[in-house]
Parts: sequence; structure tokens; C-alpha cells
Amino acid sequence: MQRGVADVAIVGAGPYGLSIAAHLRRRGVGFRIFGTPMHTWRNSMPAGMHLKSEGFASNLSDPDDMFTLNSYSRERSLPYEDVGYPVSLETFIQYGLEFQRRLVPTVEETDIVVLSQRRDSFTLVTDAGETLQAKRVILAVGIAHFAYAPPMLAALGPEWVTHSSQHRDMGALRGRRVAIVGAGASAADLAGLMHEAGADVQLVARRGQIEFHEPTVEPRPWLQQLRQPRSGLGLGWKSRLCTDAPLLFHAMPLRLRLRAVRRHLGPAPGWFIKDKVVGRVPMHLGAQLGEAVVRDGHVHLNYSQRNGGDSTLVVDHVIAATGYRVSMQRLRFLDPSVRQRLRCVEDSPVLTKNFEASIPGLYMVGLASADCFGPLTRFAYGAAFTARRLSRQLS
Repeated sequence: MQRGVADVAIVGAGPYGLSIAAHLRRRGVGFRIFGTPMHTWRNSMPAGMHLKSEGFASNLSDPDDMFTLNSYSRERSLPYEDVGYPVSLETFIQYGLEFQRRLVPTVEETDIVVLSQRRDSFTLVTDAGETLQAKRVILAVGIAHFAYAPPMLAALGPEWVTHSSQHRDMGALRGRRVAIVGAGASAADLAGLMHEAGADVQLVARRGQIEFHEPTVEPRPWLQQLRQPRSGLGLGWKSRLCTDAPLLFHAMPLRLRLRAVRRHLGPAPGWFIKDKVVGRVPMHLGAQLGEAVVRDGHVHLNYSQRNGGDSTLVVDHVIAATGYRVSMQRLRFLDPSVRQRLRCVEDSPVLTKNFEASIPGLYMVGLASADCFGPLTRFAYGAAFTARRLSRQLS
């Protein structure tokens, strides 16, 4: 068995892992980074979708802020606008892969299957069979581990219910009756794209209406800019504070932080998918899910509506577009002793201002850090703040 050493090991090669690696490389910090570059974006997002974030908010972070999505698009003669022009999934993937080739050429495309700790160092085992010792470890695992489906749906099993992250190919359910549960971007994107691909799609949501984002353009009147300043998370002072003051968010009482993360920036599909869904995909809104059972080769999805009526939707398959919930118990590669020692609130890690967990030398970024740093780190836009702060700490 091969054995290796590293000062810093980065687990994950998505926007956060790659951005942190680029900053560490500039500072001369020795590191090794593991994972398939842009894996979740390449494998768990529906083909044909567009990012909800604006162009200026869809950058990976390098120390000089030189290799942006804008500069990449200019090089390739691709259409681009900072605001108002939706970024295609394919463009974002190719930009991320080029970022990796130029700025983080040492990515090792193998997964970590075990992470344990002994004394003052961590032991990592790769699926290629190498055992690595590292003084410090950064978990940049993204969202894939944290896909969430309501228990009454998950209990039916993967033959009947899957998560939205499992649907890259829009033609896989062509000709079948599909219920998509959710009211956010994932639900609307899948509904519109699957309908175009020939599936018989219906949307089921607890919310009374789908809150599509409205398109905005710059420049805006100065008074509108004052009332609704733009940020990388959208318009409004709340979003602006989330992007500009994540350390202030960290200092807030826990109860307020948890409420802000769960309530701010709720389900809201992009404006560009609206015409593919409204008037084309039947919607059952204001629906409270009840029992879901398999009978006669079909899923019978029972729900009650706010007017008091009960209904049943009979479909061939259900897709839970119900988002992601951080849970350290879902990180199966963590040794049980590591998971048990992590200080968590609602199974989400408690982190210092430098992203360090309760186990010294273990750092967590991205979605796993959102309960500590706010909605900023739920999105790629938070990679810049994270990479700069963490690389300073580790150097």
C-alpha cells in the first residue's frame, strides 16, 4: 500500500476546493487536493439548465481575481453579461475545468474513502489504495452528500422516488408520468426541461405560488439602487449584509443564525425558466403531502390542499426536488470516532471564524459552513471570502 504525507489535504474539487487550492498555491502552502473537478456540476445538475446566480456572482476565486467567468467568456467568444444574461450549466462547467487546468493542475482524481485521526495528524485513505498522513484537512465536499427527501417519500425506495440531484439526463423518464415535489429552482428547472424532453410532468408544492425571480438590468435608477442594493445573492439589504459581513453573521446568536439561513433566500426559480413551466406543466400548489404508497405498479401520492380538499396523484415516479440539509452523519467516509467528536448543532458543525471545527486541524467550507457564516457560503459566490480567509489562516 502506498503511503504519502501532506501539510494540507483538501477533500473536494468543486468551486470551493479549487478556489482554496489556488490561494494556498500562491502562498506557498503545501497541499494535496482530491476529487473529480466540478463533479457535482457535471453529474448532478440537469443538462440544459442555467445558473440562477448572475454572471458576476458565478466566479471561482484566484488570488489576483484575473480568471473570472467574464474573462473566460471573452477568450472563447461566448455571450456574457454581469447581470441579466443567464449562465448556462455547460459554460460554468467548462470554466471551472479550465480554472482547474490553469490554477490547480495537481488535482488527484480519486475519492477519499476513510478519514480518521490519531494523535496530532489525520489519516486519509483514497479509493486508489493510498494512505496519506496530513496535519490539516479541509472538507470541501459541496452538496452531493446532503441531498434531502422527506421521510415518507424516501421510504419508498429508489425505484419509485429519487432526488433531483440524480437526474442529469432529461430523456431518462420520457413518456412516463412524473411528479416533482418542490417549489425552488431545482423543481422548476427539472419540470420545464423534462416536459420538453417528453415526460408527463406535474409539480407538487407546499407553497401557494411559485416565486420566480424577476429579471433585472443595470443601470437602475439611483433611488432603486439605494432601496434594493445588488449583491452576489440578489437584491436587497439583507442579502447585501450576508455577502459583505459574514463575520458579523458568525457573531450573531445561534438562534438568529439558524433562522436566517433557513428563511432568507427561500425557494425561487430563475426568471428564464418561467415560460417553460407556467401554462405547460400542471401545478398542485398549497399542497401538504400525506401518505405515499406503491400500488399496482404506480406511486399514489396523497396530499391535502388549503381549501380542505384531499387529492391523490398517481404517477410512475416521484422526484424530490426538496433541497439539501447538512448532516455530518451523511459523511460516511468520516471515521465514527471523528463524527462523534465533532461539536454540532442539529447535525451541522460548529466552526470558528477561521472555519475550524471542534477537532483542531479539521476545516469545513461551503454548504457545511452556512449555519456559521450565513447564506453566502451556500453559493459559489462565497468561495472568494472562504478561500482568502482560510488561506491566510493556513499560511
